[in-house]
Amino acid sequence: MVAEGKRAFWLHQAAEYVVGGALVASGLQSVDPLVPTALGALIVINAAVADAPLAAFRKVGRRAHRVLDYLLVAIAVAACALPGLETNTRLVQILVVVVFVVVVVRTDYSAPVKKGITELSGTPDGRADEIGRLAGRTAGRLAGRVRARMKQSNDESA
Repeated sequence: MVAEGKRAFWLHQAAEYVVGGALVASGLQSVDPLVPTALGALIVINAAVADAPLAAFRKVGRRAHRVLDYLLVAIAVAACALPGLETNTRLVQILVVVVFVVVVVRTDYSAPVKKGITELSGTPDGRADEIGRLAGRTAGRLAGRVRARMKQSNDESA
């Protein structure tokens, strides 16, 4: 369960992809693209190697990922102060780094809790799973009705 006031790790990871992509995109539009593009690439690589749901490689545990996040925050803040950056690039980089800092500080890095089948239906923690199943069933029923109506209208027009 996620700590109060913190965000789930998968959400942190998705935000890292967005932040890294934003830095790469802003760097590619800059006169000197090296700093923001390299910083964005580091953030995306960090997200890709974390042992989490949205990872590509799952090589780094959450503890190590947390250390790497804070290291990247320090590098990102230092990169904002580098001389020679274009003013617009620096401003965008500062804003994106502020978002990254908020994401890192507000993340719950604890390991996921394994749940058994009996816990999902009987405890308040299983409420989200119940809602998900209900939404899936509803979507399936709706899709079936739409298919039946489409088939009926095709049969009538033929």
